[in-house]
Amino acid sequence: MTQFTRRSYTAPGKIDGTDSDFVCHHCGAYVLANPVISGVNNRNHCPYCLSSRHLDLFEGGDRLSACRGSMRPIGLTFKRGHKKYDGQTELMLVHECQACATVSINRIARDDDVVALRTVLEQSAGLSPAMQEHLKAQGIHLLEATQSELPLLTAPAGLYTQYPEA
Repeated sequence: MTQFTRRSYTAPGKIDGTDSDFVCHHCGAYVLANPVISGVNNRNHCPYCLSSRHLDLFEGGDRLSACRGSMRPIGLTFKRGHKKYDGQTELMLVHECQACATVSINRIARDDDVVALRTVLEQSAGLSPAMQEHLKAQGIHLLEATQSELPLLTAPAGLYTQYPEA
């Protein structure tokens, strides 16, 4: 009878299965990954410049991507609900990998810079028509700058913000 040994793996950037603090590859800021501070379990972008690294392959937090390219924030969207009439749910950040052009959607963290989020929203209007079509084909509908009345984006810079309670 053959005996199998189950192996457990710790993905790069994790210690005992938890995210580690890191230095942003884009702006050089020290980023705390503690969920108590960020409000997210898998910190994947800098709260100051909103840049990220292409680390996840199959699901958020798996850290299995071999690419490791720089991901720039290109827009904001709402998380897709599972039900037809869910409406607008959680505000999400859209990233594009500069190395392989993969697009991913990531949760906005509690400590993300509101001014940087507003800037991403405004700059997303300048995306090429080809990129806009590419996003739509993936079911990603970017918010428009006219939707900046969202509570998260109208709070003064540096103010602790939360999602509106349902």
